[in-house]
Amino acid sequence: MSTENNSAERRTVGGYPLSGVTVIDLSHVYNGPYATFLMAMAGAEVVKVEPFTGEHLRSRGDMGGAALPFAMLNSNKKPVTLNLKSEKGRALLKEMVARADILVENFAPGVMDRLGIGAEELHKINPRLVYGSSSGYGKSGPYRDYPAMDLVMQAMSGVINSTGFADQPPVKSGAAICDFMAGIHLYAAIVTALYERERTGVGRVVEVSMQDATYASLASNLGMLHARGAAAPARTGNRHGGLGISPYNVYQTVDGYVVLNAPGDHHFRAILDVMGRGDLKDDPRFLTRSSRVTNFAAVDELIESWTKTLGKDEIAQRMLAQKVPCAPVRDLNEVMHDENMHARGSLQNIDHPELGNVVLPHSPLVFEGVSRRAIEPSLPLGASNHSVFGDWLGHSAQELAALEEEGVIGQHETLREASPARSV
Repeated sequence: MSTENNSAERRTVGGYPLSGVTVIDLSHVYNGPYATFLMAMAGAEVVKVEPFTGEHLRSRGDMGGAALPFAMLNSNKKPVTLNLKSEKGRALLKEMVARADILVENFAPGVMDRLGIGAEELHKINPRLVYGSSSGYGKSGPYRDYPAMDLVMQAMSGVINSTGFADQPPVKSGAAICDFMAGIHLYAAIVTALYERERTGVGRVVEVSMQDATYASLASNLGMLHARGAAAPARTGNRHGGLGISPYNVYQTVDGYVVLNAPGDHHFRAILDVMGRGDLKDDPRFLTRSSRVTNFAAVDELIESWTKTLGKDEIAQRMLAQKVPCAPVRDLNEVMHDENMHARGSLQNIDHPELGNVVLPHSPLVFEGVSRRAIEPSLPLGASNHSVFGDWLGHSAQELAALEEEGVIGQHETLREASPARSV
C-alpha cells in the first residue's frame, strides 16, 4: 500500500480510525497482543507473526485454559509463521516492514537487535515506521535484563503487597493487571506516535514497561503511605486502599456478597433511608465522611446486619434506585453473560471454528458514527501464510513452496485447507 492510499483511506468519511494502517505484530501472550487487538478492532490490518510452534499463549492451549484467551486477543488478525532466525525469514520480515506502518514486539530488550531487525535497522528500510515495544522493566535502568511475567510484575509493582487483609499473607490480583495495563499504554503510545508521524512524516520508537504502567493504579494506597508513613497498613482488605471512604467494603448477603460505596455524605444518608435507619442521620459517628472513616467498624457492622437479611440482587436494585454506588459480587459466568455488555456489543457470542460457541470481547474503544467492526475469529497457526507472503508481498506459488521446504515460513498441510484471509 502506498502512503498516499493509506492516508486517503483513513480520511474516508465513516471509516474506522485506523483503516489503511498495517501492523506487524511480533508480540506474544497478553500485553502486546492486547495492544494490537485494539488496533485491529479500530480498523487496522494486523499481521501476526509467530514461530513454527506458535506464540507462547497459543502453545499453552494443551494445558487447558489458554485457548479462549488466545481467541479473545487475536480476533481480526492474519497469522503467519516465520523463522526469524533464518536470513530469508528476516528478509521476509523486512519486506513486510517496508509496506507497514507499525511494528509491535514484546521480546526481552536486545533480542530484536541481536537478530539484526531492531528499530534502527528497520527504520533504514522504512523511516515512517512506528516501532512499539514493551517489556517488564523497560529498555533502560538496572532491571533491564530481569525476566518478567505478570506475577513477577505484580510483586515488584506493589500490587501483591497491597492486596489482601492486613493479618494475612499478601495475595496476587485475580486479573493480569500489569500485562493489560502495559497493553493499554502501549496502544496509546503507538497511536500517539502515529499522530505525530502524520504531521512530520517520520516514525519513532516508543516503549512501555509493565512496571511503569502499573504504578499509577495504586494511587489510593500511595496517598495513604504519603499521609501516614510507617503507620500506613500495607493491606486494607476490601476497604478503600487509602482508608479515606466509609462505607467502602464487601458485605455478606443471604446468597453471596454485595459492595457498597458512599463517596459523599448524601450517599450515606440514602443508604440509611434504604435500610430504614433514617434515625441515625444525626448520629455523630456517621455524620460526615471523616467521622465514618474513624468509625468504619461500626459502619460496616450496621450495614452488614442489614445486608445479611436480603439477596444480593435485591440489595443492589434498592440501592441503585437511590443512586447509591452498589453492585452484587458476581461470578465470571454471570459477567460473561452480562446483559449490558452484550446489548452494547462489547461482548458477543461467536461461532469459533475451533472452540465452538464462545463469548468474545470487542474493543472497549467505541468510535461513534461507525458500527463496531465485525469480529473475525482467531485463525489457526500460519493460516494466512499464502495470502500475506503470496498475495500481499507478491511471491509466487513456486517461491512459497521453496520457502516452506527450506523451513523459512513453515510447512503445514492444514494451511492449504484454512479459510483464506483477506489480503492485507
